[in-house]
Amino acid sequence: MGTFVVLLLSLFGVSSVVADSLAPPVNVSIRDLKANSAAVTWDIPDADPVIGFAITQQKKDVRMLRFIQEVNTTTRSCALWDLEADTDYIVHVQSISVHGTSPPSEPLRFRTPKESERQASKDEVTMEEVGQTTQLRAGELIIIVVVLIMWAGVIALFCRQYDIIKDNEPNNNKDKAKNSSECSTPEHPTGGLLRSKFPKNNTNAKRSPSVTIIEV
Repeated sequence: MGTFVVLLLSLFGVSSVVADSLAPPVNVSIRDLKANSAAVTWDIPDADPVIGFAITQQKKDVRMLRFIQEVNTTTRSCALWDLEADTDYIVHVQSISVHGTSPPSEPLRFRTPKESERQASKDEVTMEEVGQTTQLRAGELIIIVVVLIMWAGVIALFCRQYDIIKDNEPNNNKDKAKNSSECSTPEHPTGGLLRSKFPKNNTNAKRSPSVTIIEV
């Protein structure tokens, strides 16, 4: 990254001199602050022809600096990594143009949180997720219980109707048997009215003798 930046700087003719006409970045702030990382953001005056940025990161009371530089970009934010937890840092931001770099911005001081605070934040997020999951499961259980109750009601109604049909079947059979017995009598076992009016001739019945009287 450093070689690439140096090459770009040489192509654009950028030197390390400070361009007095270039205003420093404004509204420098820190967001997404964590124990080991953060992001710095800033704004650029509209009239300034900016082609890149340079960030200086320094621990408080420590002379060691971290220098981050990037050109040929219009981004207005940069990630800070490998930070130490519970540590104070100072950040400066500079704009880069084809004529040089701007003066540094106002120093921005921030402190990374402790690991325990980070863990507490994670635990809080986890508890929120667990609460949301519990609410979802409770809603699913309510839906399942309602569906089961509806199915139980349908099955109970079906069984009731089936029992009523089964109870009515013996009565129907009795009515049928009664109707058939009324159509058949002891005198007319076959039950036909026409047969009672016109009984069969008994060929085996004894015929009465016929007497013919002839007068002389």
